[in-house]
Amino acid sequence: MSYELNALVAAAELLDVVAAEVPVARVARLTQGLGLIPVTDHLHRVLDVPGDRTEPGFSRFPASLGRRLEAWSQAGPIGYVEADFFGGSGTQHAAVWLHGRLDLGPLHIVEQEPRPADGTPISQVLRRLGAVVEDGRFDEFDAVGLGRHRQSADWLTG
Repeated sequence: MSYELNALVAAAELLDVVAAEVPVARVARLTQGLGLIPVTDHLHRVLDVPGDRTEPGFSRFPASLGRRLEAWSQAGPIGYVEADFFGGSGTQHAAVWLHGRLDLGPLHIVEQEPRPADGTPISQVLRRLGAVVEDGRFDEFDAVGLGRHRQSADWLTG
């Protein structure tokens, strides 16, 4: 079974501001006050500005997203996460921007690499955003409910 995620992750209130600025963006609520905006193909096209710089190490990072993340992060930490898994094997890429600059990452884990002692890239980003593991949850990914949907676009429908 596959799992694919490309999303902005931050406090839900910050993502509401992002969605007001980018009308095609939709905020899905996670637990612990966090939310995500799935970077669907449509949103990717809207955010992409040909000729703008891209962030190294990401597979679906729209060219102009770095500038926008720098601006949005003036209001609080905001992360960008990518995951692509099939049959328990896959990749994760993640980073956090804060105060107008890259604050964490980019972090990467690729197929067959062992899980880092300090957690997967996405769990590290979620921890930086304030997520905590409680109630016997496996990690921050599990704690905020990122396993609820298996494809980015599915977050738009509930």
